[in-house]
Amino acid sequence: MKKIWRCSGIFLLVVLFLAGCGQREPEVLYIGVLAPLSGDAAPTGNDMVNAAQFAVDEINQQGLEINGRSYKLVLVIEDDEANPETAVSATQELINQKNVVAIVGPPFSSAAIPAAEVAEAAGIPLLSPTSTNPKTTQNKQYVFRATFIDDFQIQALVRFTQEDLHATKAAVLFDITNPYNQGLAESFQRAFTAIGGQVVAFESYTADQNEDFTQQLAAIKESSPDVLFLPNATNEVRQQAEQARMMGITATIIGSDIWEAERLVDSPAFENSFFSGHYCRDLSISRIRTFTEKYEQAYGRVPNGLIALTYDSFGLLVAAMKYEKDVTPEAIRNGLYNNEGFVGITGPINYADNGDPIKSVAIWQIRDGDRACIKMITP
Repeated sequence: MKKIWRCSGIFLLVVLFLAGCGQREPEVLYIGVLAPLSGDAAPTGNDMVNAAQFAVDEINQQGLEINGRSYKLVLVIEDDEANPETAVSATQELINQKNVVAIVGPPFSSAAIPAAEVAEAAGIPLLSPTSTNPKTTQNKQYVFRATFIDDFQIQALVRFTQEDLHATKAAVLFDITNPYNQGLAESFQRAFTAIGGQVVAFESYTADQNEDFTQQLAAIKESSPDVLFLPNATNEVRQQAEQARMMGITATIIGSDIWEAERLVDSPAFENSFFSGHYCRDLSISRIRTFTEKYEQAYGRVPNGLIALTYDSFGLLVAAMKYEKDVTPEAIRNGLYNNEGFVGITGPINYADNGDPIKSVAIWQIRDGDRACIKMITP
């Protein structure tokens, strides 16, 4: 009887030991998030943080196992204030004090460019969801973006104006004090001219003259364009389009990813206008439908392009880890380059020679007080 109890005791200890092994806590991987959480850009930063948390919660709930080891992702969030100097200090803190293995953000190029310099020097992968300025990734091995660059976005938009709108004459109105707006305007001018089109008006204004555009619009009306390109902030675009229509300008209005279309669709001035975006929210595709429904349930709003790209950024990082079967910064960098099979909410995303992805541009139309994705333009 004693022998039986002794054997039973040993068996129980073995069971308890194995059970304890099975309950071992996963190792923590810290992922930095750089986003503007104060000032005028705070709504953008809040959207990005919510999307990051949504992605990480989903990854952790599903379980993250790399090469037989379990991991848990934990966010370390820093406010970059959409400010270059703040972005540099925040990036340094994430790397030197928080020991992150990768960084998602910043969303704006003004902060992403200097943050990328710090990350590159430290050998820490930085993946910006929405920075479109070429300088963010230029001559860097550890810096990536989830979105397209400005020039490709414009090339796709110009291609649409030629093939679908059959436009031969274009006008441009832009804020010359904003490097992003000016860069898009100049890129459009080059691309439209390169396909044989004519830019008949190229009008600018300054940030302190952003309410009355009648002088510039009068010159645009005189030139009789087929399309009017407005690569400007949403509040200014709304004023520009409404003033243009009041002055009798009938050109088709087109814009870029800077437009917040949900704030424009109620204005009759934007009826039958078009703009480029980051993805088509095609609910017939199960992964997009599931993502949209779950996110809307969690945060009470339909995810926009920034939210989808932030979500995809975390998907890219995890896919890179799994591909390389390692979680070091170098392995993550290598996995981003080598993994060609990633398909996210915004579509396939692959990297070849640099951190600029090979992906599609969505063309959206505003019609009947709503917006709809009508076309995807691929490289």
